[in-house]
Amino acid sequence: MQIGFVLLVVAVGMVLPAQAGINAEFRRHVGHPLLAGVLNFLVGLVALAVVTAAMRIPLPAAGRMLQAPWWAWTGGLCGATLVVSAVVAAPRLGALLLVACLVTGQLVASVVIDHFAWFGFDARPINWERIAGIAFLIVGVLLVQRAS
Repeated sequence: MQIGFVLLVVAVGMVLPAQAGINAEFRRHVGHPLLAGVLNFLVGLVALAVVTAAMRIPLPAAGRMLQAPWWAWTGGLCGATLVVSAVVAAPRLGALLLVACLVTGQLVASVVIDHFAWFGFDARPINWERIAGIAFLIVGVLLVQRAS
């Protein structure tokens, strides 16, 4: 296991509940979850463009980008769906239940994606340990929801 990447991803994961609250608050000021999502992505686009330019990362040839499979272009749609869904759900669910549900959904999808080696991942078969881990997470979500 590469501990540096694990710690990086854990740290980024710690930002998710803050991001949901920040975006939900922003929605209150701009009036609509879709507009909040657009502005959220605009800020992210500008930030990424500035960092990319500062690092002098060259653009790839158009032909190379067009060789990507169709589904490789859908990442932005996934991100937009996540942001807008969290903007709408965060005030109703709270940070803990929102993230518990997100993580459970991510793990259920991840075990299927790993099993079938979709999206460029190596195959990692479903086994009882993975199923038990997901079952515990679902129980955890139910306990968190019940306490809400």
